[in-house]
Amino acid sequence: MRHNRRVTSVTPLPRTPAAPSAPIRLIATDLDGTLLRDDKTISPRTSAALDAAARAGIHVLFVTGRPARWMEVVRDHARGDSLAICGNGAAVVDLATDDEEGRPRFVRVRPLPEETALAVVAALRAHAPGTSFAVERTSGLFHELGYPPLHLDPAQGVAPAEKLLAEPTGPRPQPVLKLLAHHGDLAPDAFLAQARSLVGDLVSVTRSSPTALLEISAHGVSKASTLALSCAERGIRQEEVAAFGDMPNDIEMLSWAGSSYAMGNAHPDVLAAATGTTRENNEDGVALVIERILADG
Repeated sequence: MRHNRRVTSVTPLPRTPAAPSAPIRLIATDLDGTLLRDDKTISPRTSAALDAAARAGIHVLFVTGRPARWMEVVRDHARGDSLAICGNGAAVVDLATDDEEGRPRFVRVRPLPEETALAVVAALRAHAPGTSFAVERTSGLFHELGYPPLHLDPAQGVAPAEKLLAEPTGPRPQPVLKLLAHHGDLAPDAFLAQARSLVGDLVSVTRSSPTALLEISAHGVSKASTLALSCAERGIRQEEVAAFGDMPNDIEMLSWAGSSYAMGNAHPDVLAAATGTTRENNEDGVALVIERILADG
């Protein structure tokens, strides 16, 4: 997801991050604000570090809140492992193969049941008036009239959330990956805390935007839980994973991984959750750690 937040840590960030305590077999990295620079590109240094990690036999797994259709930015950088985790863990896609529309192919979906999403909508409408909603399905984004539109990502349909969550008709299933909730007046972290208090027993609620935009998945679905499944399938242990992130939707992943690094531009809660820190996304912070891992390997 997109943001330009900058946070300065009270402790100076190391120019050479500490090496992991165990040999690393998989690198799990967020994209926006982490691997990508603010202009949404990957620097030559970071690209070279990803290539070097793949040549050394290390899996590189992109783990993002982005939907599958926003993964073109990294398709050419998938090295040795073509799978990526999207939608904060709600989907796994294959970057090397296309679906019928030329997008990365879904290989795993962890859907949000429509009836659960409807309960969340009702709770937030009642306790946070002014909330507007969008529904992310495997087929695309649908949103309410009052939801801030994404000009580069036109909606597949515009209607009240209750109608959007009705079972769609069509030849193929279109599971819900995320419910998005936006509020124009509340502070982002306050809105997150309120939503977790209201519906945290029903769903997983997080955020990655600088605005009060919540990303709501099925209960137990997160970057961390889908990453754990992916690692188990590869025979990779928790302590053999190094993870990178910058926003609250990365916290579970950073807490789960054996070694984790908050970017220099990270949210304060992310800095507190990670086992280490690195430089900002515009300063090749991920590459800096990968280079250290390879040098110490």
